[in-house]
Amino acid sequence: MTHNQSTKRLALAVFSLGNFAALSVVADENYGELTPLTVVGGKDRVSDLVGSAAYLNTADIQQQNYTNINRLLAKVPGVYTREEDGYGLFPNLSIRGNLGTRTEKTTVMEDGILMAPAPYSAPSAYYSPNAGRMSGLEILKGSSQVKYGPHTTGGVINYLSTPVPEQESFYGKFTYGSDNTFLGHAHYGNTIQTENGKFGYLLEMHYQRSDGFRSIQGYGDRSTGFERIEPMLKLFWEPDTPLKQRLEFKAGYTDMGANETYLGLTESDASDNPHDRYAATVFDNIDTHQTRSYLKYTLEPSDALKLEATAYYNSFNRNWYKLDHVSTAVMPGADSRGRIATGRTSIHSALMSPAELAVIQGDTPGSIGVKANSRDYYSYGIQFAGQYDFTFGGVEHSLTSGVRLHRDRIRRAQWVDIYDADGAGGFDILREGFEGEETNRRQQTDAVAFFIEDSVKMGNLTLRPGLRFEHIAYDYEDFNGGSSRSDDLNVWAGGIGFTYELCATDKLFGGIYRGVSTPSPSGFTNPDPEDQTDEETSISYEFGWRHADADTYRAFELVGFYTDFDSLLAPAAGVGQNDPANGGAARVYGIEAQFSYDPASAAGKSYRLPMYVSATWTKATLEQDIAADSGNIFSDFQGGDETGNDIPYVPEWKIAAGIGVDMTKWGANLDATWTSAMYGTGGNHDDPVTSAREGKIDEALLFDLSGWYQLDENWKLVGGVYNILDEESITSRLADGPRVGRGRHLYAGFEVKF
Repeated sequence: MTHNQSTKRLALAVFSLGNFAALSVVADENYGELTPLTVVGGKDRVSDLVGSAAYLNTADIQQQNYTNINRLLAKVPGVYTREEDGYGLFPNLSIRGNLGTRTEKTTVMEDGILMAPAPYSAPSAYYSPNAGRMSGLEILKGSSQVKYGPHTTGGVINYLSTPVPEQESFYGKFTYGSDNTFLGHAHYGNTIQTENGKFGYLLEMHYQRSDGFRSIQGYGDRSTGFERIEPMLKLFWEPDTPLKQRLEFKAGYTDMGANETYLGLTESDASDNPHDRYAATVFDNIDTHQTRSYLKYTLEPSDALKLEATAYYNSFNRNWYKLDHVSTAVMPGADSRGRIATGRTSIHSALMSPAELAVIQGDTPGSIGVKANSRDYYSYGIQFAGQYDFTFGGVEHSLTSGVRLHRDRIRRAQWVDIYDADGAGGFDILREGFEGEETNRRQQTDAVAFFIEDSVKMGNLTLRPGLRFEHIAYDYEDFNGGSSRSDDLNVWAGGIGFTYELCATDKLFGGIYRGVSTPSPSGFTNPDPEDQTDEETSISYEFGWRHADADTYRAFELVGFYTDFDSLLAPAAGVGQNDPANGGAARVYGIEAQFSYDPASAAGKSYRLPMYVSATWTKATLEQDIAADSGNIFSDFQGGDETGNDIPYVPEWKIAAGIGVDMTKWGANLDATWTSAMYGTGGNHDDPVTSAREGKIDEALLFDLSGWYQLDENWKLVGGVYNILDEESITSRLADGPRVGRGRHLYAGFEVKF
């Protein structure tokens, strides 16, 4: 039987099962209502989960006027963020110590739909949903290893888009702030009762732009900011029939342009001129377009049975035109891939070489290569969901099963343009490359994923065993090299979790799971056994205690976690430029704690005084020596490390705290976060040795303040300050050298609701 025939037969078999199964449990707060896909389902459902989780609702998102996912997740224990551009356009998220470069090891969804550009073939999130337009965020850390994949070692983040309102309503928020930053978010919708059932609609627009907080040396009039526009349409129909059912459609679009660069600064400039950019980055820009859509059908044949089917299609294309290499050679030739042929030096190495650095700064004649990282992605599929509640032998069961048929693809067609550096800050084109000259290849993945999970309630004890299986078919083609190859991979994950109710306010919970993270098509199909990439596997454990008392307005959670990784997948070149490669074993363990309290509400006051504190201590170590000249893991990220070295970009400590006051007519919130220092590479160097990617990432203490005043029932004034103390610290050494985060930022505006 051929590869295609076997894949088709397996897909057909699982497809037939899918009519009775689905990807996600219907996890809404009222089981009698039909709602979009959710992962957690609400703040009041977090305590019922067998693993650690978090739910941020609309108020949490709007409280500080955040659109930056890094700042929103700063208060969530066990989630680590790495700031890159200062606005959260390219988030690098890690959950419990998994490698977080471009969030490629975390399953990212919007409304239950996979949202990375190509979740299997190239999961690095050069596109990530915009947190500022969301109504909620769901984060699963310990209980995600069964239902949601393909990356089950790194947890789940599910973005919840704005729902269709139950009655006619309009919402608008408009703010203006530092660096000519403007934010506009508005939506209008209604639900209408007709003779044929309910019809609902929502129209939404989110717009944001900024001039940026950095300045290009010699080009002070050039913007280093971005512009992003995102319209969305959502429709639903619930027919007036005895059978409860709902048909829902969503279509959204994102158009973003950002004058962003990969290049950072030298150590001295990061300290003395932290918000500068070098002259050679004057051309750097990324242009992206993303479409997302789904059609979902949900029905409840009975109170005990819920079924759901969803078809989805997403596409994404981007071209990041950016400085790639430099040479002191004047009028150089080009190699077979269109790059500078003489004296070519990578830009993160050039930051440590005075001669090449002078070319980048525009002070010395030479040449630069600017690469067009042009790539097209798509992903589409169909998924089915089913939940059946029943009692057998006096024991309550809630059986959930799901299947997803999925295809995604990435097509790279990249080129390099060579510019002459005149030594006086000017750069003139010498040679224009052509599309596909530098890299021209395609990676495609077909996947069939199936899971089954049962929630078994026996008195105070609830057990939740589950199993996930995926059959993955990889295809790879290099059009320049004239080669193509394909192969199949079967992976599985699973485990069991539990909760035990000690009393009305306290629960114990925990579990053990086997997780997996899948390799890329080019890596897995590599015919050379030494260069072939295997799937990453992990065994994770957690045990925790939750306390929540509505009468005293106190809540507390303490969790310990431990994960053993094998065949760790690490990003080659450190920034997602190349496909991940295996980096040996690793071990991550730690403690998460969070506490919230409202003394004013507990004392029966007419105002609120909510406060919280969260803390995460983590020890994340590499358990295998990797030589600096390894053909798999490049020395700029993980090579050259030794057993016991820290995993890059995982801080030992992460602490957040906040206090708010709500006087009904006005209110304010103060949030603080502190992150300890961490290393930029697995070599754990305090300072750069051979690459600007090496060295430490600074510890950082940030304060954000927001306030509001309610003019009347419709109009509200809002304002605030980010980074009150104007903290200037190195937040990342990726992509190419140290970069400092955004300084103090002020904003003011208004909200309106009708």
